[in-house]
Amino acid sequence: MKKYVPTWHDDEVRALSELALGFFEREVVAHNEKWDAQHRIDRDVWRTAGELGLLLCSIPEEYGGGGGTFAHDLAVFEAQGYAGDLAFGVSVHSGIVAHYIAEYGSEEQKRAWLPGMATGEILGAIGMTEPGAGSDLKAIKTTALRDGDDYIVNGSKTFITNGSSADMIVLAVKTDPKAGAKGVSLLIVDLRDCPGFVVGRVLDKVGQQGADTSELSFTDVRVPASNLLGDAEGQGFGQLMAQLVQERLIIGAQAAGAMKRAVEETVAYTKSRQAFGQSLFELQNTAFELAECQTIARTCEVFLDHCVQSHLAGELDPSEAAMVKYWLTDKQCEVIDRCVQLHGGYGYMREYLIARMYQDARVQRIYAGANEVMKSIIARSL
Repeated sequence: MKKYVPTWHDDEVRALSELALGFFEREVVAHNEKWDAQHRIDRDVWRTAGELGLLLCSIPEEYGGGGGTFAHDLAVFEAQGYAGDLAFGVSVHSGIVAHYIAEYGSEEQKRAWLPGMATGEILGAIGMTEPGAGSDLKAIKTTALRDGDDYIVNGSKTFITNGSSADMIVLAVKTDPKAGAKGVSLLIVDLRDCPGFVVGRVLDKVGQQGADTSELSFTDVRVPASNLLGDAEGQGFGQLMAQLVQERLIIGAQAAGAMKRAVEETVAYTKSRQAFGQSLFELQNTAFELAECQTIARTCEVFLDHCVQSHLAGELDPSEAAMVKYWLTDKQCEVIDRCVQLHGGYGYMREYLIARMYQDARVQRIYAGANEVMKSIIARSL
């Protein structure tokens, strides 16, 4: 079957995608057992990614980035999904944290953080979710109260990607605890020398075992007031809502890459596996299942293509971003589940890529706003 080439894949983006795929297969997927055991990926892998130009691809060159468009970042994230990896926290580091700083940071903040993030010397995280506040960001309780030239930060965060390894975090806080959404602000916190900051558990998850996903706590942590993102307090909720559009597109790209790979893996497996005197693929049920999965994967690619083009033109709105996140992650789980079934017992063995993809996919429907929240966003736009 002829492969679909997205309209945003020009020659440069395709070359970057191929480079990224080789990196993920060689440096990440090949060492899955090690990453799973230690629940994090070694820092030298981040530096290798930086050397290859796979970090901060769409950040301007003057700040150490690749100087491309967001299509270049998405090529990396899509290749990650296709490689069968969702443990390496590059989408948070490059696609999310770097863009908060690039979009809302001062010149001093940009020059302090972005060049090191581009080389992989500085690892970034974002702290939104709390034990009592997931998709409802207005409900966060972590406070940052002004004390002279500093903020005093108290609170806790959970499910933080890159949490125990990060050198810095963009932290969602309440600078005015009584003001609801209008009291939310974002602070850059330097975690390298941070009295009162403690890394709690590195969490034991169903999937994405190699990902550093941690609990963090802040007790009377002093943060310079100059680390506020934006020119005034209370802008954080708007900043979060604006950037979540891009975050949801990232997840859609990873889902599309994963679906494409799942179908390819399963076609190859069923053609090589014999049952009842013929290959599994020659059985009508198998062929029809794969025909349906391929159709789902292709239509999702086309919808993602449309959304990427809208985003590159500055026209992707929150409802359409919610659609791509909800629909593609739902279909990612469906397609991979059906592919596991066609692998039979081997589909349940973690030595097979499809089993790992099955485990890793489930959380895609939860983070960056649960899919039920995505449906609410879509419904409000009707």
